[in-house]
Amino acid sequence: MPREAGFFPGVRRGGIPLMPAESPANRSSQFLLTHGRLVEWLLAKTEAGQWGLTRARFAEALERSVERRFRGASPTAPEVTAYLESLHVEDLALACACSQGNEQAWEHFFRRYRQELYAAARAIVGGKGRSAGTGEAQSRELADAIYAELYGLGERAGQRRSLFDYFHGRSKLSTWLRAVLAQRHIDALRAGQRSEPLDEKDEAYVAEVLRTRGSPVAQDPERTRYLALLQATLLEALRALAARDRLRLAYYYVQELTLAEIGRLLGEHEATASRGLERTRRELRKQVQHALAAEKRLSDAQIRLCFEYALQEWPYDLTAALDGEPASSPDRRAMLRKQANPGPKLGDA
Repeated sequence: MPREAGFFPGVRRGGIPLMPAESPANRSSQFLLTHGRLVEWLLAKTEAGQWGLTRARFAEALERSVERRFRGASPTAPEVTAYLESLHVEDLALACACSQGNEQAWEHFFRRYRQELYAAARAIVGGKGRSAGTGEAQSRELADAIYAELYGLGERAGQRRSLFDYFHGRSKLSTWLRAVLAQRHIDALRAGQRSEPLDEKDEAYVAEVLRTRGSPVAQDPERTRYLALLQATLLEALRALAARDRLRLAYYYVQELTLAEIGRLLGEHEATASRGLERTRRELRKQVQHALAAEKRLSDAQIRLCFEYALQEWPYDLTAALDGEPASSPDRRAMLRKQANPGPKLGDA
């Protein structure tokens, strides 16, 4: 992957501004000038050509993501490059194309995510309706209501505003959609649209949301602290894992190997690799929840918020904790894949 030369637009090393504030158009031009090769490389990894997504529009989405991530800081070009390479650009390109109203992109979105949205909504609503039919209806209503927001019915400055514009590619699109569904469900609870009384845990959760946010769109002043506590606790839990379990996680999440490839590298069956990953994930979550409650003194509601915020936007890189290196190397991934998928031996028919 090519590394970009130069610095982030408008700053030099040490964060000292080189230029006064620029217009949005000039900033976008400067972003492409500085990171053009990287934008081209990332765009080539997507299906943007099928959806009519232009290089300029994709670059705007990448720039918004960078601005959201660094929030007024002055990152260097290598920092921006590393961040952009970490994004789920295929999902970001799809979100951009859907935001523009491209029919092919929307058809792809419906095929890929419609049933997943319904399943996520059922999990969020749960079985607390008067009947199974009521719960199913509530979950479908929750999922269907998202489509209008994703398409964008409201307008600002003469332009349609889509909920997709708030997806920045830092998580998978499916993860972000689940977070949106959960937020809208909280909104419904706050508005008193649920006929049944809340149980104690739901009451505590909504009370904590109201205390920290005040409104669904307000920035939680405790958000940074919750995420920092979750990061510290998760790092401790990762360090306590058996080396084999940690390696399995690194192969899957950092090197993005398939279960079959992981099994071959570790000398175990694909099903064993899958069960090992699931077991480790369950143990990690259990350990993290216990540590947040026992050591960090967080309530159940606060712990739920920790995980919700992490799903929405995770600002920390755990690659080094899993893999022992600061970043995933494409060369290393290729080497591991070659080891896991050896060619035929000489003499094989």
